[in-house]
Amino acid sequence: MAATTSYAYKGHDATGKAVRGKLDAASEAQVVARLRTMGVSPTSIAAAPAGTGLNMEISFGALGGGQVGMKDVAVMSRQMATMISAGLSLLRTLTILTEQTENKKLAVILNKVRTDVEAGLSLSDAMALHPKDFPPLMLSLIRAGETGGFLEASLESVAGNYEAELKLRGTIKSALTYPVVVLIMAIVAVIGMLLFIVPIFQKMFEDLGSALPLPTQILVVISQGMGVGVPVLVVGSIAFAIWWRKNKNTDRVRKVIDPITLKMPVFGPLMTKVAIARFTRNFGTMMSAGVPILKSLSIVGATSGNWVIEQALIKVQESVRQGASIAVPLAQEPVFPSMVTQMISVGEDSGALEQMLAKISDFYDQEVESTTEQLTALIEPLMIAFIGVVIGGMIVALYMPVFSIFEQIG
Repeated sequence: MAATTSYAYKGHDATGKAVRGKLDAASEAQVVARLRTMGVSPTSIAAAPAGTGLNMEISFGALGGGQVGMKDVAVMSRQMATMISAGLSLLRTLTILTEQTENKKLAVILNKVRTDVEAGLSLSDAMALHPKDFPPLMLSLIRAGETGGFLEASLESVAGNYEAELKLRGTIKSALTYPVVVLIMAIVAVIGMLLFIVPIFQKMFEDLGSALPLPTQILVVISQGMGVGVPVLVVGSIAFAIWWRKNKNTDRVRKVIDPITLKMPVFGPLMTKVAIARFTRNFGTMMSAGVPILKSLSIVGATSGNWVIEQALIKVQESVRQGASIAVPLAQEPVFPSMVTQMISVGEDSGALEQMLAKISDFYDQEVESTTEQLTALIEPLMIAFIGVVIGGMIVALYMPVFSIFEQIG
C-alpha cells in the first residue's frame, strides 16, 4: 500500500466560495482527483509538514485536546442533516464539517470518516470505526436511514434525540448546582473553624485553667485530629476520584450503585424518571427510524444509563425473541410503572407504538423538570437549616466555657 502524505489545499467550490483544508493522499495528482469529485477547483496544493501549523494543532487535539461530547454529536448531526437536505453531497458536507467544527478531536475524526467514505465505505460503516466517539444509537439510526433512503431524516432524529437528552441533563444539573455549592461552602467553613478558630479558643481556655464542658472537649479533639485528617481526606478524595472515573462504568460497580440510586429516599424517584424518559425516547426514535425491534431493545438497554433497566430490557429482549409482546415482559419488571407498560400495550395494539413512546418520554421529561423544581424548593431551606445547626452548634460549644466562667465569677 502506497505511503500517504498530508496535503494542504486552497480552492473554490461550485459557487465560487473560497475553501481550504487538508487531505491525505499518495500524490498531488490524487489530491486533485479527489478535490474534483468533491466539486472543488484547487488553486494551490502543498505538502503539509508533520508537526507544524495545522498538523500540529490537529495532532495535539487528537492526543488529548478534548473529547467528543453529546453536544458536539448533536450539533454535527443537525448541521449534516441541513446540508444534505439542501442538496450538498456527502463528501462536501463532511469537508465543511471538518473545517468548521470547534472540537479538534472531532475534526480529526470527521477527516478520517471523509477519507473512508471516499474509499467506498458507507457513512455508518466509516463512523463505526470510531465506536468511542459515535454511540451505537447514532450508528443504528444512520444505518437505517442509509438503507431506507432517508438519511437526512435519520440525522435529524439523532440531533433531536441528543438535544432532548442535553436538555434533560441540564435540568438535573441546574437543580443540583445550588445544594452542591452550598454543601461545599459549609464543609470549607467547618474545616476552617476547626483548623483556625477552635485552637485559638482552646489556648485561651487553657490559660484560664477552667474545665471544659463535654461538647467543647469533643470539638477540641476533632480540631486536634484535623491536622492529620485533612491531608488524609484530600489524598483519599483524589484517589477515590481517580478510581471512580476509571471504574464507574464497569458492571461490578454499576450493579451495586445503580440499584441503590433508584432506592434513595429523595433522589431515587427522580433517577427512575430520568432513566424511563431516556429509555422511551431512545426506543421511540429507533422504532420510528425502522431499526429492528430486537436490535433497538439491545441498544436502548445499553444506553439507558442504569444497570437495573439494562438488565430488565435484556429479559424483555429475550421474551420478545421468543414471540411475546413488549408490554407483557415489561410489566413483570418492577422498575417500570404500570402507566408505562399500559401505554406501550395500547401502542402495540393500535399500531402506534412510536407515537406512544414519544408521548411517554415527553410526559417523563416534564415530570423530571417538575420534580427537580420541587426538590430545589425543598433542599434550599433544609440546607440552610443544616448549616445553621452545624455552625451554630460549634459556636455554642466554643462559648459554653465562657458562660461557665461567668457563672463561677457570679
